[in-house]
Amino acid sequence: MASVSLKHIVKSYAGQAAVIQGVDLDIADGELVVFVGPSGCGKSTLLRMIAGLESISAGELHIGGKLANAIPPAQRGLAMVFQSYALYPHMTVYDNMAFALELAGQDKATVRAAVEQAAAVLQITPLLRRKPKELSGGQRQRVAIGRAIVRQPQLFLFDEPLSNLDASLRVQMRVEISRLHQQLKTTMIYVTHDQVEAMTLGQRIVVFNGGRIEQVGTPAALYNTPANLFVAGFLGAPKMNLLAAGVVTAGPAMVAVRLPDGSVVDVAANGSGTQVGAAVTLGVRAEHLRLCRPEDGADNVLTARVGHVEYLGDQSIVYAALDGHAGLIAAKHGADGTLPAAGDTVRLHLPPQRGLLFDGAGMALPR
Repeated sequence: MASVSLKHIVKSYAGQAAVIQGVDLDIADGELVVFVGPSGCGKSTLLRMIAGLESISAGELHIGGKLANAIPPAQRGLAMVFQSYALYPHMTVYDNMAFALELAGQDKATVRAAVEQAAAVLQITPLLRRKPKELSGGQRQRVAIGRAIVRQPQLFLFDEPLSNLDASLRVQMRVEISRLHQQLKTTMIYVTHDQVEAMTLGQRIVVFNGGRIEQVGTPAALYNTPANLFVAGFLGAPKMNLLAAGVVTAGPAMVAVRLPDGSVVDVAANGSGTQVGAAVTLGVRAEHLRLCRPEDGADNVLTARVGHVEYLGDQSIVYAALDGHAGLIAAKHGADGTLPAAGDTVRLHLPPQRGLLFDGAGMALPR
């Protein structure tokens, strides 16, 4: 296994602004870390720099404690799995997996043992005599991963490996990759633009935007305590509700804010140093807004008009319009109970401890 350390890594091209802008990150031995962010944020470029497929303009890359900037890709002790399976169509599965070892001059017995072990781990032993055209997409991706496993690398790099698969196969392969990590206990870096993959796979998630790291943390930490508006809006489905607000009162444990419709709600946050009247953004997850009735006597309530309802079986998502707010806010509703219809007026209870506040610069106010 190998740790990975990035020290102020920069990537720039001649005549262009830097696409990676001073990244600092430490990845521990045996850790599975996911790089996530929108297209063009630099996550795949950074992965290719770790692999040695892109040069490093400035900064230091350490793999296993060794400075790796000038080490050729083949000598970095890593294996990479790409979005494209890149299997040799004229070779069997066995030959595809064995090719790199044979090219390195290993004897037939060693090659066979490595291939058979990797095939057993990936549960593709019955496929070893088939050719790629006889395999499903998920099977081909397993072969591509197996080709990396046989090399017994210190570090696995995955560059959006599931993008070509349909939804059900992506779910299956996420489970397979998690199981593979638990079994091999090898350091893995996984790049994706899919937040579901990031949340379900990563022990830690690194959120990128514009060539910079916005936040690093566990899936739970990033989901529940996003550092800024970008992370808050990027993670979660449906996206976090973000409402413009103004500060009415600000204390060390509770802040009262006025929403676009004129209603005032309390949010558990440290408002020390926040001025009354300051513009802030209220963030709240759909599952934290609860439909309530007037007779419930709940406070901290928003009143909105239903636009439409999505029925998902185990739950429904109610989308409603709040006066003065562009767009719709989302609230999750359990399978039990009566659903509102389009045009109905609903009351949405916001528990103070479930709201988040972001200042004018988009940074989260501390609890």
